[in-house]
Amino acid sequence: MSSQLSPIDTAKFIAAKQATEYVESGMKVGLGTGSTAAWLVQCLGEMVRDDGLKIQGVPTSEHTAKLARDVGIEVVSLDEAKWLDLTIDGTDEFDDELTLIKGGGGAHLREKIVATASDRMIIIADATKKVDTLGAFPLPVEVARFGLPITEGLIEETLIGMDVLGRDIKQRMAGDEPFITDEGNFILDLHLKRIGDPRQLSLILNQIPGVIENGLFIDICDVVIVGHGDGKVTVRDFTNDTSEVVRFDVRDDDNIFTSVAD
Repeated sequence: MSSQLSPIDTAKFIAAKQATEYVESGMKVGLGTGSTAAWLVQCLGEMVRDDGLKIQGVPTSEHTAKLARDVGIEVVSLDEAKWLDLTIDGTDEFDDELTLIKGGGGAHLREKIVATASDRMIIIADATKKVDTLGAFPLPVEVARFGLPITEGLIEETLIGMDVLGRDIKQRMAGDEPFITDEGNFILDLHLKRIGDPRQLSLILNQIPGVIENGLFIDICDVVIVGHGDGKVTVRDFTNDTSEVVRFDVRDDDNIFTSVAD
């Protein structure tokens, strides 16, 4: 692998690096799932090792839990932590209202539980994740295995009355087998192309028997940190209604986490 980060990896790395500014010793921190969140875990691990940072991490997936332990972060369960100071996670899409689509990694159920058990949620992303209207990324819906065809049929009927552009539903697969979440459930990916009313869609989907949770995150995120390939980071804090730009001097030797990949 080249020692030079790609523009996308640079954007993810510097967004994650900026997010560590919110983390202090003694905190209980929700650790997200996905490639951008993996950069965060690596950055926090470096701070634990080199700077004496002492935190407890609550991972949102088994994959993140393993990564956190590998880099020296103390891992505890949400039951043990009880409440978190903040959660830092990535996203698949976000709009101007900071409504998100999450679940590309299949962890949106745990991610939503952990995020809502936190004083603050910070989203880290590269600039490609910003959209005018949600829906280009398929909306993940975690569903029970029991009665899957019935649940899928009810979702199909429900989408007829929704403000969406597409209604194609595909069960997520892992090779030739159905994808299984850490909670032992299936995922249906809804290819909607455009979601006109995310709040309405989220409420109605979660009323369908068999639906456990959908990947729309509404009124949960407080801060979004967006990295760009040229080293620029934009930080938008919805709580304080502030926005700032930070610039990183990205050099070849900044690529200290070459093992991180999508």
